[in-house]
Amino acid sequence: MKSILLPLLIVSFVFFSCGEKAADTTQSNMFTVINPVSISQKDAIIRLSARELVTKFPAIDLKKISFSSNTEIPFQAIDEDQDGKTDEFLLLLNLEANAKHEIQLRNLREGEQPAVFPKRTQAEISHKINGQWKGREYEAGEFQNVNFLAVPPEHTDHSWFIRYEGPGWESDKVGYRFYLDWRNATDIFGKKTSQMVLQDVGEDGFDSYHEAADWGMDILKVGKSLGIGALGFWQGDSALRVETTDSVTCRIASNGVLESRVETRYFGWLAGGMKTDVVSEFSIQAGSRMTRHDISLSNPLPNLCTGIVKHEEGSLLQGEKGAWAYLASWGKQSLANDNLGMAIIYRTAEKQQVTEDEFSHVVVLTPQNQKLSYYFLAAWEQEKEGIKTQDMFEEYLEKTLASLNQPLEVNFP
Repeated sequence: MKSILLPLLIVSFVFFSCGEKAADTTQSNMFTVINPVSISQKDAIIRLSARELVTKFPAIDLKKISFSSNTEIPFQAIDEDQDGKTDEFLLLLNLEANAKHEIQLRNLREGEQPAVFPKRTQAEISHKINGQWKGREYEAGEFQNVNFLAVPPEHTDHSWFIRYEGPGWESDKVGYRFYLDWRNATDIFGKKTSQMVLQDVGEDGFDSYHEAADWGMDILKVGKSLGIGALGFWQGDSALRVETTDSVTCRIASNGVLESRVETRYFGWLAGGMKTDVVSEFSIQAGSRMTRHDISLSNPLPNLCTGIVKHEEGSLLQGEKGAWAYLASWGKQSLANDNLGMAIIYRTAEKQQVTEDEFSHVVVLTPQNQKLSYYFLAAWEQEKEGIKTQDMFEEYLEKTLASLNQPLEVNFP
């Protein structure tokens, strides 16, 4: 799904044309990145169009490219339409407050091998094979990771067919999953390590992830709520999750070192007496707690909603700055009985109301041209370099809004 809004720490483009194409010199193969906010940004990601790079730097071979700024810059090539050609590059930077950084492009030298960067995101879906369906349950067999799954009509909650009951995605900060069945609610995997862990979760017992392990654990009680960031339709007094559909497919759209994405297609979602197809894409980036949720509808709906589960131990928080706002909670609301912060970040112009039902704190939003994008995030005190107090969590949310309001800028010569 082609992104509509640019995610946190992904750049807005500011191109300055030069009258003639520059010669292939070190100076001509440089561009600048500007951090316009008075906040240092660690693990900032910029997105560069491959077409623009070819236009600005015609001597650069995109298949043999390297980026550097004193040291080599980690990057990921994106083939959006899967035609074998790179459409975009993601670059990972550490930026000081109000700083300008110069970045150089070059071709790899003869015999030079491309750099291998640490994997800091992951997405996967794993289901059983070599077993058989018996009614609504899948018996025997073993799990196998796949890139695409058409959900079988027999599948429902606790069918024992999909490992941890749906697709998962993670960064080096946090992991998420959602139930790929009628519940369609999103859950949190709290992580105590920066390593990728999802490939092992649920392999030693179907729901073993509910118990504390060296890597972390499932830390959220979802129940009948929206969990964190799940899609719904506001019916006037309650949120309807994506429960009734004709069919569902799910694919791993990207499983990269800097960004991973899960795309789900719901055919014939019944909401408010109306039917629509839905394309839903979750994406996560290196160094970030945030998942971005991009949604596209085939037929218009008067609203979409999302939210976070209500827990008695959680304090409700709200904030707004510029074009962005958050609905959040903080407190001892994890299944480990310790501090967990959760937040939805949305565009203020799309807000209809902030409300609640029996199970969730809810923000009701207006899709624009049948599309909607928002973010959600979780911050667990046991994560590596974790946020441990409400004050720290609120400061983190304010910085997040500031960065969204003033994206990084890329200037070409």
